Amino acid sequence: MTPPAVSVVMTAFNRQRYIAQSIESVLGQTFVDLELIVVDDCSSDGTLEVASRYQSDPRVRIVRNDRNLGDYPNRNYGATLARGEFLKYHDSDDVMYPDCLAVMTAGLRGAPSAAVALTAPHTWAGGPCPMVLTPRLAYERAFFGQGLFHLGPACALFRRRAFLDLGKFPEAGVHSDALFWIRACQTVDVVLVRADLFWYRAHGQQESARPGIEDAALDIEAAQWRALFDDACPLPPALREQARRNHAYGIFSRAVLDGRGGRVRFGLRRLNRSGLSIREWAAYLRPPVRSAGAGTPPAPLRVGDVRI
Repeated sequence: MTPPAVSVVMTAFNRQRYIAQSIESVLGQTFVDLELIVVDDCSSDGTLEVASRYQSDPRVRIVRNDRNLGDYPNRNYGATLARGEFLKYHDSDDVMYPDCLAVMTAGLRGAPSAAVALTAPHTWAGGPCPMVLTPRLAYERAFFGQGLFHLGPACALFRRRAFLDLGKFPEAGVHSDALFWIRACQTVDVVLVRADLFWYRAHGQQESARPGIEDAALDIEAAQWRALFDDACPLPPALREQARRNHAYGIFSRAVLDGRGGRVRFGLRRLNRSGLSIREWAAYLRPPVRSAGAGTPPAPLRVGDVRI
């Protein structure tokens, strides 16, 4: 069979309540050259039964794991089942808006140098989309602007081969996506496309609502600090030094807010786990230099006559 343009991978664990709406939002896309691979991670409720109702659509494939893999190992396994030129993750409790795939594929096809297209919950600062970010611009947006490494897998459309070449997601728990962006944006271009292309459902059973999520955020802060000392960091020396000051100030400010909110012990834990030595605190704890438009390319990308 001819491979589809886009492989949508939907990993699922105990999502009986939400998965039907999620699947229907994929099958209702205006972009129709797709396959949907639902990878059930040994659900104990009716998730698999609900998903199986959609197998009459030839674009749908249902896979049930022999054992529970966990969130990111299951995402990585799902990527190995995909056949499309592009790979899109869609969580089994979220809803894609009808033009999501059309917008993201147009953006990525129009940016041959980019390995991934990214959308966001809110409008990107700095200018109109689509815009192509080199590694340096991605890091400028992350450390001098409104951030970039906080995005989840559902915000991305990958060139499938590029995603596999990057080694897929690290399997390091709930913050694996942030660790992936820190590493990937050192070496590949990304294209930012229009924001608000899917609805992120918030509920008490999702991974980000589990105990320990705040400690995972501390791990991300430490990983970002290490990235600013990595030889592969794409920032030139002067910007790298200022990025360190910005990041140190951000960590310290959040620790102060922790203390003011009555969470003194957590604030101290934030400082201890930051990765900064006493000497580094003395050297880098300075007022930040930030701009909402940081990491914006000189001109927006033109993608033929396609409106993005």
